[in-house]
Amino acid sequence: MDSSGLEAVFLANRDTLLRFLRSLGAGDAAEDLLHELWLRIQTAPTGPIASPLSYLYRMANNLMLDRHRAVRQAEKRDREWTEATGGPSLDRSEEPSAERVVIAREQAALAETALQSVGDRAARIFRRHRIDGIEQRIVAAEFGVSLSTVEGDLRKAYRAMIDAKRRYDET
Repeated sequence: MDSSGLEAVFLANRDTLLRFLRSLGAGDAAEDLLHELWLRIQTAPTGPIASPLSYLYRMANNLMLDRHRAVRQAEKRDREWTEATGGPSLDRSEEPSAERVVIAREQAALAETALQSVGDRAARIFRRHRIDGIEQRIVAAEFGVSLSTVEGDLRKAYRAMIDAKRRYDET
Protein backbone atom coordinates (compact mmCIF):
# COMPACT_ATOMS: atom_id res chain seq x y z
CA MET A 1 0.00 0.00 0.00
CA ASP A 2 1.46 3.39 -0.93
CA SER A 3 1.20 6.51 1.23
CA SER A 4 -1.94 7.73 -0.52
CA GLY A 5 -3.62 4.42 0.40
CA LEU A 6 -2.43 4.78 3.98
CA GLU A 7 -3.77 8.33 4.01
CA ALA A 8 -7.16 7.04 2.86
CA VAL A 9 -7.21 4.47 5.67
CA PHE A 10 -6.23 7.22 8.12
CA LEU A 11 -9.01 9.53 6.93
CA ALA A 12 -11.59 6.72 7.02
CA ASN A 13 -10.60 5.84 10.60
CA ARG A 14 -9.73 9.28 11.96
CA ASP A 15 -12.41 9.26 14.68
CA THR A 16 -11.50 5.74 15.78
CA LEU A 17 -7.82 6.65 16.01
CA LEU A 18 -8.70 9.76 18.01
CA ARG A 19 -10.74 7.67 20.47
CA PHE A 20 -7.84 5.23 20.69
CA LEU A 21 -5.40 8.00 21.61
CA ARG A 22 -7.82 9.35 24.21
CA SER A 23 -8.24 5.86 25.67
CA LEU A 24 -4.47 5.72 26.11
CA GLY A 25 -4.63 8.88 28.21
CA ALA A 26 -3.77 11.55 25.64
CA GLY A 27 -6.59 13.79 26.88
CA ASP A 28 -6.42 17.25 25.34
CA ALA A 29 -3.28 16.31 23.40
CA ALA A 30 -5.14 13.64 21.37
CA GLU A 31 -5.89 16.01 18.47
CA ASP A 32 -2.26 17.15 18.38
CA LEU A 33 -1.00 13.57 18.42
CA LEU A 34 -3.43 12.64 15.66
CA HIS A 35 -2.16 15.55 13.60
CA GLU A 36 1.41 14.43 14.24
CA LEU A 37 0.41 10.96 13.07
CA TRP A 38 -0.99 12.51 9.89
CA LEU A 39 2.25 14.41 9.30
CA ARG A 40 4.29 11.25 9.83
CA ILE A 41 2.31 9.24 7.30
CA GLN A 42 2.73 12.11 4.85
CA THR A 43 6.51 11.71 5.07
CA ALA A 44 6.64 7.93 5.65
CA PRO A 45 8.45 5.88 3.05
CA THR A 46 6.02 4.22 0.68
CA GLY A 47 5.77 0.50 0.34
CA PRO A 48 3.36 -2.33 0.83
CA ILE A 49 1.67 -2.47 4.22
CA ALA A 50 -0.14 -5.73 4.92
CA SER A 51 -2.49 -4.34 7.57
CA PRO A 52 -2.68 -0.54 7.27
CA LEU A 53 -5.12 0.01 10.15
CA SER A 54 -2.96 -2.04 12.52
CA TYR A 55 0.03 -0.09 11.26
CA LEU A 56 -1.71 3.21 12.11
CA TYR A 57 -2.67 1.95 15.57
CA ARG A 58 0.95 0.95 16.18
CA MET A 59 2.14 4.39 15.04
CA ALA A 60 -0.40 6.06 17.35
CA ASN A 61 0.68 3.87 20.26
CA ASN A 62 4.34 4.71 19.58
CA LEU A 63 3.49 8.42 19.58
CA MET A 64 1.86 8.00 22.98
CA LEU A 65 4.92 6.16 24.28
CA ASP A 66 7.18 8.93 22.98
CA ARG A 67 4.95 11.55 24.61
CA HIS A 68 4.92 9.67 27.92
CA ARG A 69 8.71 9.32 27.90
CA ALA A 70 9.16 13.00 27.06
CA VAL A 71 6.86 14.07 29.91
CA ARG A 72 8.67 11.78 32.37
CA GLN A 73 12.07 13.08 31.22
CA ALA A 74 10.95 16.70 31.56
CA GLU A 75 9.58 16.09 35.05
CA LYS A 76 12.79 14.31 36.07
CA ARG A 77 14.95 17.07 34.61
CA ASP A 78 12.91 19.77 36.38
CA ARG A 79 12.99 17.90 39.68
CA GLU A 80 16.76 17.35 39.45
CA TRP A 81 17.34 20.97 38.51
CA THR A 82 15.28 22.18 41.45
CA GLU A 83 17.18 19.85 43.80
CA ALA A 84 20.57 20.85 42.35
CA THR A 85 19.88 24.55 42.64
CA GLY A 86 18.34 24.30 46.09
CA GLY A 87 14.84 25.09 44.89
CA PRO A 88 13.37 28.50 44.29
CA SER A 89 15.45 31.20 45.90
CA LEU A 90 14.22 34.43 47.40
CA ASP A 91 17.33 36.33 46.32
CA ARG A 92 16.92 35.49 42.63
CA SER A 93 14.35 37.01 40.36
CA GLU A 94 11.92 34.72 38.56
CA GLU A 95 11.81 37.28 35.72
CA PRO A 96 13.67 36.36 32.53
CA SER A 97 16.92 38.15 31.77
CA ALA A 98 17.00 41.04 29.32
CA GLU A 99 18.79 38.80 26.82
CA ARG A 100 16.02 36.19 27.03
CA VAL A 101 13.40 38.89 26.53
CA VAL A 102 15.15 40.13 23.37
CA ILE A 103 15.51 36.58 22.02
CA ALA A 104 11.86 35.83 22.76
CA ARG A 105 10.77 39.00 20.94
CA GLU A 106 12.90 38.07 17.91
CA GLN A 107 11.40 34.59 17.84
CA ALA A 108 7.87 35.96 18.21
CA ALA A 109 8.44 38.35 15.30
CA LEU A 110 9.75 35.50 13.12
CA ALA A 111 6.76 33.35 14.07
CA GLU A 112 4.36 36.17 13.24
CA THR A 113 6.03 36.70 9.85
CA ALA A 114 5.84 32.97 9.15
CA LEU A 115 2.15 32.90 10.04
CA GLN A 116 1.39 35.89 7.85
CA SER A 117 3.06 34.13 4.93
CA VAL A 118 0.43 31.35 4.93
CA GLY A 119 -2.52 33.68 4.59
CA ASP A 120 -5.04 35.21 6.95
CA ARG A 121 -7.40 32.24 7.31
CA ALA A 122 -4.63 29.69 7.93
CA ALA A 123 -3.00 32.03 10.47
CA ARG A 124 -6.30 32.58 12.29
CA ILE A 125 -7.06 28.84 12.29
CA PHE A 126 -3.58 28.10 13.64
CA ARG A 127 -4.00 30.63 16.46
CA ARG A 128 -7.49 29.39 17.29
CA HIS A 129 -6.37 25.77 17.51
CA ARG A 130 -2.83 26.01 18.89
CA ILE A 131 -3.01 29.10 21.06
CA ASP A 132 -6.65 29.09 22.15
CA GLY A 133 -6.72 25.29 22.40
CA ILE A 134 -9.94 24.86 20.43
CA GLU A 135 -10.53 21.44 18.83
CA GLN A 136 -10.18 21.24 15.07
CA ARG A 137 -13.85 20.30 14.58
CA ILE A 138 -15.01 23.37 16.49
CA VAL A 139 -12.58 25.58 14.56
CA ALA A 140 -13.97 24.16 11.30
CA ALA A 141 -17.51 25.01 12.39
CA GLU A 142 -16.49 28.52 13.50
CA PHE A 143 -14.83 29.26 10.17
CA GLY A 144 -17.50 27.51 8.12
CA VAL A 145 -15.00 25.17 6.46
CA SER A 146 -14.49 21.42 6.41
CA LEU A 147 -12.26 19.57 8.85
CA SER A 148 -9.89 18.69 6.00
CA THR A 149 -9.57 22.41 5.18
CA VAL A 150 -8.63 23.11 8.81
CA GLU A 151 -6.08 20.28 8.71
CA GLY A 152 -4.66 21.59 5.43
CA ASP A 153 -4.35 25.12 6.81
CA LEU A 154 -2.70 23.76 9.97
CA ARG A 155 -0.21 21.81 7.83
CA LYS A 156 0.68 25.02 5.95
CA ALA A 157 1.10 26.91 9.22
CA TYR A 158 3.16 24.14 10.84
CA ARG A 159 5.47 23.96 7.83
CA ALA A 160 5.92 27.74 7.88
CA MET A 161 6.69 27.66 11.61
CA ILE A 162 9.16 24.78 11.20
CA ASP A 163 10.90 26.62 8.35
CA ALA A 164 11.07 29.79 10.46
CA LYS A 165 12.59 27.85 13.36
CA ARG A 166 15.18 26.29 11.04
CA ARG A 167 16.11 29.72 9.68
CA TYR A 168 16.38 31.09 13.21
CA ASP A 169 18.52 28.15 14.37
CA GLU A 170 20.88 28.64 11.41
CA THR A 171 21.57 32.27 12.35
